[in-house]
Amino acid sequence: MTVAQPPESKRAYAGPMFADLAGDIDVSFEFFPPRTDKMEESLWKAVTTLEPMRPKFVSVTYGAGGSTRDRTHATVARLVKETSLTPAAHLTCVDASRGEIDEIADAYWEAGVRHIVALRGDPPREGEAFRAHPEGYDCAASLVEGLKKRHDFEISVAAYPEQHPESGSLQSDLDNLKRKLDAGGTRAISQFFFSADAFFRFRDAAAAAGIDAPLVPGILPVSNFAQTRKFADANGTDLPGWLERLFEGLEDHPDARKLVAATVAAEMCRRLYAGGIRHFHFYTLNRAELSYAICHMLGMRPSAGGAS
Repeated sequence: MTVAQPPESKRAYAGPMFADLAGDIDVSFEFFPPRTDKMEESLWKAVTTLEPMRPKFVSVTYGAGGSTRDRTHATVARLVKETSLTPAAHLTCVDASRGEIDEIADAYWEAGVRHIVALRGDPPREGEAFRAHPEGYDCAASLVEGLKKRHDFEISVAAYPEQHPESGSLQSDLDNLKRKLDAGGTRAISQFFFSADAFFRFRDAAAAAGIDAPLVPGILPVSNFAQTRKFADANGTDLPGWLERLFEGLEDHPDARKLVAATVAAEMCRRLYAGGIRHFHFYTLNRAELSYAICHMLGMRPSAGGAS
């Protein structure tokens, strides 16, 4: 007689949280282009460590106002040449004409890059409001449309489970997301968050709005709480008081801080998994240990063959 297995949501709470998970997930990782030789060494150490996890893709960020444009291109080109990974280059609308952005897109295509993360982008100077270049793309949706006309890129766009600080409402965020996806976006990668329920509410609202593209949760393991607070303030992310209290007193205990960070992020990923999520995007900050540990706890194991 076959014994019926409990639903995954019950299994997640009924026994050891990470016991014998199937590893039936996709992951992707975000890196940023290095500014110094030491940062370069750190980045490629992280790439080498995470490559055997066979990520679906790895994204490389693009600084405010295109401030890391050349470094982003160099990092992406090296990933294409020296690894088995599939790179996705960030591209923004800030401080560039359509012609300049088209040239960058062409250069990526010629380098073998077929995936772009298309973003409006942050203003080049903190505290300023976004202003479109007079000859540029005025928003992420128009950027997506322009890229798709240029080449048949796979395009990821941004999503906000919690209200974007420049948005008038959550509905406005959803309307904007739908415009980006309708323009040719393949999937949406979310801003980081610290509540699985926040993501589930967003997923339900997106489905009610007619959005059926994949919604990928962005996961930020908290390795530096002060830095995370700065990110959260800029992005409108709710930073719960319990999380701040959890990191109190750990400033001089880096190993304990890493353990706490991995535990908190892994628990949230486990809840997301129980709710049906099977793709996780990790904001690595060019450090591999926390993301690697969480992937391992979710049942993934490295492959000698690298990325699939």
